[in-house]
Amino acid sequence: MASRLEERCIEQGLKMTGQRRVIARVLSDAEDHPDVEEVYRRARGIDPKISIATVYRTVRLFEESGILERHDFGDGRARYERQPTQHHDHLIDTSTGRVIEFQSGEIEALQREIAKRLGFKLTGHRLELFGVPFKDGDA
Repeated sequence: MASRLEERCIEQGLKMTGQRRVIARVLSDAEDHPDVEEVYRRARGIDPKISIATVYRTVRLFEESGILERHDFGDGRARYERQPTQHHDHLIDTSTGRVIEFQSGEIEALQREIAKRLGFKLTGHRLELFGVPFKDGDA
């Protein structure tokens, strides 16, 4: 059975080799935002013959084809996720690197209003919030 990401690759007309299928499956199954090194580690668990160069080339191809979205969450590593079907934003815990996806109608409306006030129709955006969890006594 083809992964969701693999199906998108086929729709885009990409040739799907066995190793590309493994990488597509790893990325499709990811519930986090792995960097290339992590994709490589997971892919090697499925196919020990996959090289890091193959993973880099494949991730770049998927990104250039609009199948993957690249993020920079301030940790010096490019991180990836499937091109989302629904818009969402990210909150990054700078103490652990954990990425939390969220949606907020209020934020979306405020962004549209700000763009309108400045004479623009909003066509897209990315919102990445960085923070640390509250500690006892913080407010």
